[in-house]
Amino acid sequence: MKNRIEYTLLLVFCFTFSLFAKQDKFIKHTVSKGETINSIAQKYKVTPFDIYKLNPDSQNGIQQDKVLLIPSTVISSSSVVEKKPSEHQPSKKHLVQPKETLYSISRQYGVTVDALKAQNSELLKDGLKIGQTITIPSSDGTIIKEEQPVRIIKATSVKEDEPKQIIIETKKPSATAFHLVEPKETKYGISKKYGMTVEELERLNPQIVPGLQIGMKLLISGNSSAGVSEAPKPVKSENNSTPAVSTKKYLQEYVVRPKETVQSLANDFGLTEQELLILNPELKKGVKQGMIIRVPQGEKKNTIKKEQSNLIKSLNTSQKKELVLLMPFNISKIESDTVNSIQSRLKKDKFLNMTLDFYSGAMMAIDSAKVLGLNIDVKIFDSQETKNSSGVASIVQENNIDKADAFIGPFYQTNVEKLAEFTTNNVPIISPLSKEMGKEFANLYQSMPAADVLKQSVFDYMNKKQGNIVAVVDPKKGSIKEYLTQNQKNCRLVGLNARNSVVADSLKVLFQKDRLNFVVLASESTGMILATTNAMINLQKEYQVQLVIMEQNETLDFEEISLNRLTKLKLLYPSLTKPNETDEANIFDEKYKKLNKVLPNQFAVRGFDVTMDTLLRLSQDVPFEESVQTTSTEFIENKFDYEQASQGYVNKGVYILYYDDDLNIKEAI
Repeated sequence: MKNRIEYTLLLVFCFTFSLFAKQDKFIKHTVSKGETINSIAQKYKVTPFDIYKLNPDSQNGIQQDKVLLIPSTVISSSSVVEKKPSEHQPSKKHLVQPKETLYSISRQYGVTVDALKAQNSELLKDGLKIGQTITIPSSDGTIIKEEQPVRIIKATSVKEDEPKQIIIETKKPSATAFHLVEPKETKYGISKKYGMTVEELERLNPQIVPGLQIGMKLLISGNSSAGVSEAPKPVKSENNSTPAVSTKKYLQEYVVRPKETVQSLANDFGLTEQELLILNPELKKGVKQGMIIRVPQGEKKNTIKKEQSNLIKSLNTSQKKELVLLMPFNISKIESDTVNSIQSRLKKDKFLNMTLDFYSGAMMAIDSAKVLGLNIDVKIFDSQETKNSSGVASIVQENNIDKADAFIGPFYQTNVEKLAEFTTNNVPIISPLSKEMGKEFANLYQSMPAADVLKQSVFDYMNKKQGNIVAVVDPKKGSIKEYLTQNQKNCRLVGLNARNSVVADSLKVLFQKDRLNFVVLASESTGMILATTNAMINLQKEYQVQLVIMEQNETLDFEEISLNRLTKLKLLYPSLTKPNETDEANIFDEKYKKLNKVLPNQFAVRGFDVTMDTLLRLSQDVPFEESVQTTSTEFIENKFDYEQASQGYVNKGVYILYYDDDLNIKEAI
C-alpha cells in the first residue's frame, strides 16, 4: 500500500510540476557586469535567438542592471510510456547517407519498411533525402510517439515487477537545426558538440570541406528545405580566395523594424543586397516587421546618425601635424622632352592639366589653412607616376615621410594601394580622384564615390519616397539589365515592342495611381529616349511620373532632346557635385580667378574640397578615423560622408539632383 501511495505521489508531482512550468513562461534576469547575450544564453541553456526574440532592443547592446526576459527551460509537458524493463528500447536516430534507401536502412536495424514510414510519416511524405535524421522504431514495430527531439530525464520504478515510469521532456518539432560558426571553432569541436563525426558534418555541408569560415551557417540535422531557409553557400570573392560574406564579422540575430527594406538593411550593416539575401533567402519574399534575420555582429551603422558638421568650429591646433601631397607632375619627363614645348604639352596632355588644376585648388585650401591658423606642415612631392609605375616608394624612404599624419595621393589607384602597403595602418591615405575599387587597406580612404555608389544612391532615394520603380533598358545595355535584376529586386523592366521601342501601354500596365512612378531610363538611343519621354508625358494626366537616369548620358544634351521635355518630367539623377550659388562659393570663384586668371573647373574645386576636408580633420581633438566615423562634411561642390568597408573607408557623399520647372538644377530632398 505504501508503495502504491509513493507511486501516485510521484505521478502527481510530475504533472503538478508540468502545470506550474506552463504558468511560469519567463524568467527575469538582471544583467551583471561583464555579461553578454551569449554568456546569459549559456547560463539558462537557451539560444541568443530566444533572448533577442523577447528583448528586441538587446540587439543594440546590453547594459549592466538591465532586466531581460529569459524563456523558461523547464519541462514543458510530461508523458508516460508504459513498457516492461526488458521491452523498453529508447528510440534511435539515423542520419541518411548518400545512396541509402528505406530498404537498406530497414535491413540495417532489423525493422520493416512500413514501420519506418509509419514512424516518420511527416518527414518522409516527400521521400527520403540525404541529410535527414529519421527515427528508427523498436524492432517489435511499436511506434514511438514523440515530438523531436526527445530526451529521457528520469526513470523510477515502484517494484521490480512493475513498469518503469519514463518522464520524457518534449520540445516543439525541430526537423532542422543550424549552427553559426564563431571565431576559433573547428570542425571537430562542432561535430563533437552535436554528437556527429567530422565526416557527417562535411557530408551535410560540402562547402566546408576546403575549410571552415567564421559566419558560415551549417546544417546540423534535418532537411534544409523542410520549411526552413536553406543554409547559404559561401560566396567567393573575385579572386576566389575567401567567402565574401563570412569574412566580414560573425553573425547575430536582428529583428526587422518598421519601414526597413532590403536596401536599407544592407546599407546599415555594410553588406551588398546580394550578401544580405545569401544570409537570409527568406527576404526574397519580402521584408516584414518582426522578421528575425542574420546580420554581421555589431551595431547598425545608422543607429547613431552622422552629424553634418562645420569642422572649423572644433579646431585643435595644439599639436603640429604633417600632411603630404603626392602630385603626378612628371617634371623629369617634361624636362627631357625635346620635341614638345611646355605650352604645346599643356595643350595635349589632359592628365597634366587635370593635375595642375587639382594642385591649384589644393594650394587655395593650404592658404585658407594658414588664415585659420592650422598647425600643419604641408609637403608636396612629384610622384612621377603613370598607371603602372611611380616614384612613391623612393620618395617616402628618401624624405623620411612614412610617419606623416596623412597623405593625399598618388592619383592612380594602383599607386595609392602601394603607398598604403608600406605605411603604418593608422596613417590615412586619401585617394583623391580614382573611382576604381581595388585592394582594401585599413588606412585607405576612397574620396571619390564609385559608380555603383551613385547608382545605389538614386535607388535609395526612390525607395525612401516609396515610389513605384520601373525601368526602360536598351537591349544594348546588358550590364545595366544584369545590375537591376541582381541588385534592385523591386524594379520592374518595361517590355519593348518588336522594334525595341517603348509604347505608352507598356508603361501604363506597370504604373500605379497612388504612388509616384519613377521611370529609370538606360539608353543612348535618341529614338528610344524620345519614345519613352513621349509616353510619359502622355500619361502625366493620369499618373505621377518622374524620369530617372543612373549615370551621365550625353545623348540628353543633343538638340533633339529639348530641355523643356526634361524639366517637364523633372529628370532625376545622382551626381558627385552640385551647383553652388552661396556667398562662400562666389567668394571662392572670385579669389581663384584673381590668382589664376580663369574660373575654377571641377578638378580645381575638388582639389580645394579634398585638401580642405583633410586639413580640418587633422586639426580636431579626435583622431582622423574617429572624425570620419562621426562627422560628414560639405564644401564648395563635394560632400564627404565616409562609410567603413570590410577594410578602409569609401565616400558615399552623393547628391540627388533634378531639373525643376524654372529650368534650374536643384537638390532633391
